[in-house]
Amino acid sequence: MRFFNKAAIERNAALFLAALLLLFLSGCGGAPAETSDKSAPDTGAAGETAVLQGETDAGETDVDAPAAPDGETAAPAAPELDPVVMRVAALKGPTAMGLVKLMSDAENGDKTYGNYEFTLAASPDEVAPRLIQGELDIACIPANLAAVLYNVTNLETVVLAVNTLGVLYIVENGSAVQSMEDLRGMTIAAAGKGSTPEYALRYLLEQNGLEPDVDVFIDWKSEHSECVTALATGGATVALLPQPFVTVAQNNVEDLRIALDLTREWDNLNNGSTLITGVVAARRGFAEEHPAAVARFLEGYKASVDWVKANVSGAAALIGAADIVPAPVAEKALPHCNIVCLTGADMLAALPGYLSVLCDAAPESVGGALPGNDFYYHAQS
Repeated sequence: MRFFNKAAIERNAALFLAALLLLFLSGCGGAPAETSDKSAPDTGAAGETAVLQGETDAGETDVDAPAAPDGETAAPAAPELDPVVMRVAALKGPTAMGLVKLMSDAENGDKTYGNYEFTLAASPDEVAPRLIQGELDIACIPANLAAVLYNVTNLETVVLAVNTLGVLYIVENGSAVQSMEDLRGMTIAAAGKGSTPEYALRYLLEQNGLEPDVDVFIDWKSEHSECVTALATGGATVALLPQPFVTVAQNNVEDLRIALDLTREWDNLNNGSTLITGVVAARRGFAEEHPAAVARFLEGYKASVDWVKANVSGAAALIGAADIVPAPVAEKALPHCNIVCLTGADMLAALPGYLSVLCDAAPESVGGALPGNDFYYHAQS
């Protein structure tokens, strides 16, 4: 069994974390910021932690249970459940939206799927260092960031599931953009440089015969909320936005429309992959030491995703109460957020192809090389 080498990582933490903060500061996953009187209210301090920890004797067999009557064979005792408290982080966006039912149930004392300490963060740079340093066990992060962490932590990061497919859209205050070719000569306001938005946009432009920065200009912003502001003030007419920022922008800009769904544009390439936004990653040492707890977490995550997709209004209320995004925004955005929980064979059918496309286009996007087979968690598939 291999465990997380914390000492080795800490020796290189200063150089790595500095690079990581620059790389993922603008990643797509933060909560929408208020941009006008019509926009979403402030969601509170980023990274606020809600401790939803249950008692550690959950699931233990009652040792005082009465014996079976004479002549009958007593049923075997149920195996003791792993009482470990799982420290889980998610970003204030689609990754946390799919997790919200599990979070709510745990907060209300339901230990069906384990004991948890949940953290919500505004951006990946708040989460990645804590996962590396052993302060988190599981984190919902951008797919390419998980691959980067695998490469820089000496293979000590594993991916448990795909939790979000494509959530990127080209929006326009007008009607000129009907295809990728229509972007020729235009300027696109965008955030997420060095993360999924940039890599996906550049790849799709190139595959459609458009050279980024020559045929199409990208005006990089530090946050997605700045793109919303630019659209609202007339500083931009076309922008690249993920959900739920698309919904926020449509609330602020009259007649703003979704011009292109980048997931659909990706699928049109028929390159054997699908656009993926987020995954569930874990420290290898934790996953190998607590396989039963990880299995319960994945069961709970899938149940939560299924419930959220089937109960949009109720899920939106939970999302608003958790300060992920306001409930009205969540209710409009959820059908477009492509929330999933793909594990085992389903994960293997989706994620390697996507990372391979990224690696071919920009090796630095996955940390310089494709992760090996041990990147994909199989133990409880």
